[in-house]
Amino acid sequence: MDIRQLKYFVAVADARNFTRASEQLHIAQPPLSRQIQLLEEELGVQLLLRNSRPLRLTEAGRTFYEQALQLINRFDQLKTSTRQVGLQQRQTLSIGFVGSTLYGGLPMLVRKLRHHYPDVNIQLVELTSTQQFGALKSGRIDVGFGRIRSNDSTVARTVLREERLVLAIPLDKPLAKETGRISLKELQRQKLIVYPKEPRPSFADHVLNLLRDRGIRPSEVHEVREIQTALGLVAAESGMCVIPASARIRSDLCYRLIDDPLATSPIILSHRLNDNAWYIDTIKQLVADMYAEQPAWLDVENNFFPDLHLLTRSQPD
Repeated sequence: MDIRQLKYFVAVADARNFTRASEQLHIAQPPLSRQIQLLEEELGVQLLLRNSRPLRLTEAGRTFYEQALQLINRFDQLKTSTRQVGLQQRQTLSIGFVGSTLYGGLPMLVRKLRHHYPDVNIQLVELTSTQQFGALKSGRIDVGFGRIRSNDSTVARTVLREERLVLAIPLDKPLAKETGRISLKELQRQKLIVYPKEPRPSFADHVLNLLRDRGIRPSEVHEVREIQTALGLVAAESGMCVIPASARIRSDLCYRLIDDPLATSPIILSHRLNDNAWYIDTIKQLVADMYAEQPAWLDVENNFFPDLHLLTRSQPD
């Protein structure tokens, strides 16, 4: 088995068709089919169901596909990093993030990274939590900061903290006349704004599931793409919105902490499983250092923190 065979198999698995895969690879179909057959013979298992249209992966084929994709990405990264060192180019660290993390610790973390590693080119890529999983596997990003837990066995995650949720309320609403904690029951038969609209699952589903578990049914649910749009609609008295405590960015709204121990949203660091690159432990250590400093943005009343030792090793799904 070699890297060429792995790339052939991934191409066939993605195209679900030998003819299309051979065209993409610029090789004839018979030798392509032969290479896949040699792979199956070496492994002693069937990887493809050839009688189905389009082609389907067997259970063993799906497992092999996930692992092959990781190996190919690591191989490409190896070539790139080696060339960068040889040509004295700057190394690139690509970080995926959901927009709401910009209101918390991400900017401070990036500043620390740039201070400690001035020769590293740090790229920030805004992606939803779900999009980050695919971007990690494809090699588009190296780490991701999101809010949705992945069921993907190829992605490792570390929960950096659990952030309390608050309800954003228009100032003229009766519920805005008080400043204490508020029950989720107040959303019963109320207009609710959730975000992001897509892709799903997302933070919107996290909020909706929280309400369903408590038998709470809003009168209307309005889905929007971004948190800024959601809060703008709240200001326009189009409904209320559940947001992380750090995202209280508009001064023309009332924010009340939700009185429910499960009304939290995790900040999750995700990376490829078994990735031992230098930046994984570095990022975890810098996050631990940030927490120890207790910066102004880190409202300790509205956050739950893991034991610091959890920031020294990855937690696979």
